[in-house]
Amino acid sequence: MWTKVFWMDTGERALKTFAQTLLVFLSAGWTSVAEVPWWQAVSGALLGAVISLLTSIVSSFVQTDGRVRTASLVSTVSRVRRQPETDQG
Repeated sequence: MWTKVFWMDTGERALKTFAQTLLVFLSAGWTSVAEVPWWQAVSGALLGAVISLLTSIVSSFVQTDGRVRTASLVSTVSRVRRQPETDQG
C-alpha cells in the first residue's frame, strides 16, 4: 500500500469513478446543463470516489503473493509458461 504504483493506480480508479458517477448524474434526464443540480451531482461523484479509494485500500491488505501491490485484486503479471523448445529437424 505504500508504493507509488499503488497510489497511482488508486488515484486513477478514484478519478474514473468520479467521472463515471458525474456522467450518470448529468445524463439522468435533464434537458440542459442549467437544470442539473450540481451540488448533488458533485457530491454523489465525490462519494463514489471515496468508496473507490477505500475499496482500493482494503484490497491492498488481501494480497499476499509478495508482488508489487496495486489497488486491484487481479494479478498484473501474466503467468504464461514457456513451452520447451523441441528439435524439429
